[in-house]
Amino acid sequence: MNPLVSVICISYNHAPYIKEALNSVFNQAYTEIEVIVLDDGSSDASVEEIKKLILNRPEVTFIANTENTGYTRTFNKGLALAKGKYIVDFALDDVMFPNFLNESIKQLEALGEGYGVCFSNADYINSASKVIGNHNDSLRSKKLVSEIPQGDIFEMVLKRYFICTPTMVIRKSVFDRIGGYDEALAYEDFDLWVRSSRYFKYTFVDKVLMQKRKLKTSMSALRYKHTENAQMLSVFMVCQKAFHLCKTADEFKALNLRLAYEHRQCVRNNFLDLADRYFSLVKSTKGNLVKIKLTEYLIRLGVGRKAF
Repeated sequence: MNPLVSVICISYNHAPYIKEALNSVFNQAYTEIEVIVLDDGSSDASVEEIKKLILNRPEVTFIANTENTGYTRTFNKGLALAKGKYIVDFALDDVMFPNFLNESIKQLEALGEGYGVCFSNADYINSASKVIGNHNDSLRSKKLVSEIPQGDIFEMVLKRYFICTPTMVIRKSVFDRIGGYDEALAYEDFDLWVRSSRYFKYTFVDKVLMQKRKLKTSMSALRYKHTENAQMLSVFMVCQKAFHLCKTADEFKALNLRLAYEHRQCVRNNFLDLADRYFSLVKSTKGNLVKIKLTEYLIRLGVGRKAF
């Protein structure tokens, strides 16, 4: 018998996309699915749209938050109800291909408990559901990776981005080990990758099994757009956690690459207090302080700021 998969579907002002997203869950070839839907205090017609789609599906659990509590807290509310051996975190603006769960579960079941996460490739779609790109093609065009890392990926997730978040299928035992999402964070994926990859291996299915919607209002698109930016602070908090999880010289070197990159982003976007905190963390990891400060000076000089 196939193991149960809990698909935790989260909406926040996703009304135009909910029908396509939820139907892609209901139309999975894999049949052992528990569907848990949560709306995080939407101000549009998301709740009404969800209610219409699950009207004749009494097996679907639906929770509508009366106010926006944030993604991590809303997901954890769904996770507390989940009974599946595997968990999928599914935003209700993305689209699963019918074989998404079949392919992912097959791979995880074959590899055993040491592998905690399976991820795959995805196409990017716009608001009209038109394909506008491909995740792995984008990585390769930017020369971020030549091959997709698998197995023990802790060091690689510190260095660079390569996992398409919606494609992940995660063992429940991973969440049991790390305690769910950190509700102090504005977003979840970098923290999940860092903490889970310290204890579990990752496996990759080299197939397009998902469509990830790219919108101008998405969290990733807004990362550097606010004066008080909770996402940028969340990245720093995860880097602090990573510092305590690193064990080898190569892992600390990888972390320093991440710290240098995030420090540059903070300076460029005028988050100078946070840049100073990154500098202090680099000092703790015995990174190249001279190079960090020189880069900061050149960036500030370039935008017309007084350097020090």
